[in-house]
Amino acid sequence: MSGEKENVLSGSVERNEQAKQVVTNNQVNELEGGWFPYPPSRPARLIPPIALAYIGDAVYEVAVRQYLLSKANMRPNHLHRSATKLVSAKAQSRILTSIEAELKEEEQDVVRQGRNAKSGSVPKNADVLEYRHATAFECLIGYLYSSSQHDRMIQLIGLGIELAEQASASTSK
Repeated sequence: MSGEKENVLSGSVERNEQAKQVVTNNQVNELEGGWFPYPPSRPARLIPPIALAYIGDAVYEVAVRQYLLSKANMRPNHLHRSATKLVSAKAQSRILTSIEAELKEEEQDVVRQGRNAKSGSVPKNADVLEYRHATAFECLIGYLYSSSQHDRMIQLIGLGIELAEQASASTSK
């Protein structure tokens, strides 16, 4: 094997060992900043609200899907309709309103920053106020996820889903 190829392979093996070490270290620290071995580039409080909303949207979507899969006899079409009811801007806005009394001061600050963030566009199926509140909710989830406050994040998502399901059940009666 030529020296150049050997160096490339050696570098590749070294990077793989470093990646394994990162995962091992992060498993000990509960994967600081998230569920994967890619910590945020800066502390969560310094990440722009729109970026926190970006990751918060994805994390909340996974939480809702996991919740729906925990229910029995869910067909794909029903899963999609049920997820939409919990993930829409209107639903997220309502969830935020229902959990606001439970938020700590630090979390209220994050929500305020998320609500005031300018995203550049508003979807056609949501009004501006709902969309801003939904962004604030996603920002909160992103903040909790990125700052490794996973237990708190799970608690608030669970409370939000529970309250949304109760509201949905009472309006369908």
